[in-house]
Amino acid sequence: MTGRTRTTAVPATLSVVGFVALLALLGPLVALLLNIPWPRAVELVTAHEAVQSLTLSLGTAVTATVIVIVLGLPLSLWLAEFARRHPGAAQGVQLVVYAPLVLSPVVSGLALVFFWGRHGLIGEPLETAGIRVAFTSLAVIVVQVFVTLPFFVSTTVTALHGIPSVLQEAAAVDGASRWQTLARIVVPLAWPGIVTGTVLSFARALSEYGATLTFAGNVAGETRTIPLLIELGLSANDMDQALGACIMLIGIYVLVVGGIAAVRLIHR
Repeated sequence: MTGRTRTTAVPATLSVVGFVALLALLGPLVALLLNIPWPRAVELVTAHEAVQSLTLSLGTAVTATVIVIVLGLPLSLWLAEFARRHPGAAQGVQLVVYAPLVLSPVVSGLALVFFWGRHGLIGEPLETAGIRVAFTSLAVIVVQVFVTLPFFVSTTVTALHGIPSVLQEAAAVDGASRWQTLARIVVPLAWPGIVTGTVLSFARALSEYGATLTFAGNVAGETRTIPLLIELGLSANDMDQALGACIMLIGIYVLVVGGIAAVRLIHR
């Protein structure tokens, strides 16, 4: 009996190009790992400035992620429904929602300055009321929410689009209210996408740099997150300090990737 030759839809040439692309992504990461001073790793990650930046980064990223969920889930539900009813108009709304994904970090920072800053549209009334935003830890959270909200919304909306509308229609026919349909059908089916969006938002908040530097500054104990500590080390020609901060980010990212893998495994 003659065995059948397996064929795929991907030509061998494209597979080679894809492998080269993978190496282009993997190579710099391997080079970074090879240059980290691992014998001094414990000393570097337990230094006062490192611990201070790690605590600030985790605190602001967790807070920003919670805010993103509170704001992003209703926005995602509305946007998914709006896209079903008005697909043309929804594209215009999506351009606004996803704008931070394509804006330069410096441009995003300037936009936040002109809105939340001391003389901004909202910042000036807040400053008059005694609430200061710019160059504070609150500014870091504002930046993180601004840049991560599109990640959460895009992932969640994609998951919501994968839910057949017939399921919601059947629930309505059976007498379920909108809240019951949302709680028992929509959210459970979209849950993997929601969790993935949450994890990605948290990771993106941790890595935010450009807009934070522009709007919040680089103040020790107040706005100096891990990426800004890396920048400080590079500016001071202290490569060990910069690489020590990289160790913390790499450790957190390993946990993030593990979290995403666990979500997908549970979903399967």
